[in-house]
Amino acid sequence: MVSNRCKMVVKEELKKLGLHFIMVDLGEVEILEQITAEQRAQLKTDLFNAGLELMDDKKGILIEKIKNAIIEMVHHTDEMINKKFSNYLSEKLNHDYTYLANLFSEVQGTTIEQFVIGHKVERIKELIIYGELNMTEIAWKMNYSSVAHLSNQFKKVTGLSPSHFKQLKGKRRSPIEEIGQPNLPSTQTL
Repeated sequence: MVSNRCKMVVKEELKKLGLHFIMVDLGEVEILEQITAEQRAQLKTDLFNAGLELMDDKKGILIEKIKNAIIEMVHHTDEMINKKFSNYLSEKLNHDYTYLANLFSEVQGTTIEQFVIGHKVERIKELIIYGELNMTEIAWKMNYSSVAHLSNQFKKVTGLSPSHFKQLKGKRRSPIEEIGQPNLPSTQTL
């Protein structure tokens, strides 16, 4: 789940099945009752029909937790984490970073670093479009060492300088769900 809309859909589907949840968060659900095989199958079908997917395998769930940690850090916090990202991710998910990085690369076909960069660039686009911060403030907010570093990375990903992007009339941004996803299918991952 990568949005509040996804969380609302999951809550509604759980209610329809008479299941009481303690918590519905990005990529995780905690239910009070034991879920029966029939309820699980129905939930899987209902979520799929809503464009979501119920994940069963532990590696897939861990990949989603990695993605959600990145999305939360880049898109949903006011300031970037000021510690080394590998340490942040290891502590948050309670796994060795090398294991997480290897698993992510194997399953996703891209590195965690590239996934982070893709999300940071989309967030930078958003901040540029809003026009509330100058480039120095955006670089600081996104934890870049300088505006030059931000500009170089932005140009590598988009082919445009941030100033050229700002001048474009049709500023196209990518939905969060599509960043770092080669040929994304129509369903979201839960």
